[in-house]
Amino acid sequence: MDEAMIVKAANAISDKHRMAILMQIARQECSICCGAIQDLTCLSQPTVSHHIKILVDSGVLISSKEGRNVNLTINREMMKQLSMFFLQLS
Repeated sequence: MDEAMIVKAANAISDKHRMAILMQIARQECSICCGAIQDLTCLSQPTVSHHIKILVDSGVLISSKEGRNVNLTINREMMKQLSMFFLQLS
């Protein structure tokens, strides 16, 4: 993983709202739709969309569209790479 990808992903998860969104998705055993995230976080729809866009653009989340629904899952490979980077620092 190159440095730019690590910086982008670390920056994406550094926000408390994006961290809360990640935690909500991690609690699910499968993908979750954007509307469910809005309900779970009590954030407005535009705010949730903004944070999700940052997480998807950084590669932290994977989005897939099924009809009108956008389903989100954590990119496990990206999280593994981030974990390996942080382990190198310890």
